[in-house]
Amino acid sequence: MTIAYRPIGFIRSPHHTVTGMPIQPSGARGVRGVLEVLPEFAAGLKDLEGFSHVFLVYHLHKICGHSLLVTPFLDTDEHGIFATRSPRRPNPIGLSALKLVGVQDNVVELENVDILDGTPVLDVKPYVADFDVWPATRFGWFEGKSTKAETVRSDARFAACSAGQPQP
Repeated sequence: MTIAYRPIGFIRSPHHTVTGMPIQPSGARGVRGVLEVLPEFAAGLKDLEGFSHVFLVYHLHKICGHSLLVTPFLDTDEHGIFATRSPRRPNPIGLSALKLVGVQDNVVELENVDILDGTPVLDVKPYVADFDVWPATRFGWFEGKSTKAETVRSDARFAACSAGQPQP
């Protein structure tokens, strides 16, 4: 089976290298960026400005390969990739819930941007608290560690492909 997606646009952000980036939107509070939507998809932005937040689904284009066991940024122990938010996934897809600042023509202004500049965006979905907020009772290995995402920065452990390695 072949599954193919194409970008609807690209992120412009102040994050130009993987190393040193925030690892979650909570660590990028106040950081502004924009989604430049390709002209053929701009009509799809109609009525988006009525929302305070959006989910962006994007392709982690600087990640090569995947690992089923990883040591994530917020821990020193190894965990299964599906129990983490680490980027080296079988399908390198990222997800961020971001504050929507505004929409003008084909440009979506965003805040709390934790995404690498030039990242291809696959989809935008409105954040609706009635649908998207659930009272959580278990946080797995993140228990007591998730608040550290505000200050922890990315390091080289999941850095971009080395020379000669094809990008997905």
